[in-house]
Amino acid sequence: MMPAPEIPAFQLYGEAVAFPDILHMEQIRDRAAGLDWTIKPHRHTQLLQVFMLFSGQIMFQVDGRASRLIPPVVLSLPPGCVHGFQFSSDTEGWVISLPVQHYSDLLGDGAELAPALSGPLALPPPAQMEHEVSALWRVWQGRGPFRRTALRCRMGLMLTDLLRDAAAPDSAAPDAGSPDRRLARFQALIVAHASQNWPIERYAARLGLSDRTLGRICKAQTGLSPRALIEAHLMREASRLLAYTQMSAKSVAHALGFEDASYFSRRFRAFSGLSPRAYRNRLDQP
Repeated sequence: MMPAPEIPAFQLYGEAVAFPDILHMEQIRDRAAGLDWTIKPHRHTQLLQVFMLFSGQIMFQVDGRASRLIPPVVLSLPPGCVHGFQFSSDTEGWVISLPVQHYSDLLGDGAELAPALSGPLALPPPAQMEHEVSALWRVWQGRGPFRRTALRCRMGLMLTDLLRDAAAPDSAAPDAGSPDRRLARFQALIVAHASQNWPIERYAARLGLSDRTLGRICKAQTGLSPRALIEAHLMREASRLLAYTQMSAKSVAHALGFEDASYFSRRFRAFSGLSPRAYRNRLDQP
């Protein structure tokens, strides 16, 4: 796994212990109020989080970009993205955390919902959102029979209701095809091994594919070559490290597997249009 210990990685925010359940629920005020309503930038490597925000003023950061969320809104954050919040003290809402290994049918390779939830997503809430959250809370708090199944089913329905309208235009596109689960497996291998400088042949062999077939899948699904997908991942991770740590550009380069820091700086400029130093300086400007 790519080393980036300087960006805090938690199970729940501030907690490094093993995740205790099939999901976790808490109201925003339960954790944020004790932290002066500020959640500092961090990431969750194994959790999908869904924020259901009903009221308040909310400044949100994700991967170095800041924006304002206007409730009511539902925000979905996939594993790995760096995020933080500044809430006003009257903020009301919930955060639901899902350990992705328990939801392979919803979030794993080839799952229908997985492409829509692969990046940060802010959407208007379904009309029944508050009712569904309250019902989920009652099941989660209880210890009745079939609790885990009930939680999984309710969570699946909530995510389906949330994404249905947003997904409709994409599903109607004339050239839209079904996502190839082999691409999702390749992307997971990139996350795990990109900093180890695996050659394309090794990725293809792990997937049981030829180099040519892997290239054809990537081009058909993304328009990019396998090598370009690997570099894009590394440059996104470099952006996170430059935005959220004090690591030098040389240290970032070495953490991501670049032996030559000058080459890393050239590739980062090609990706972002800025040198690593200029990129960091821009973020520091008020």
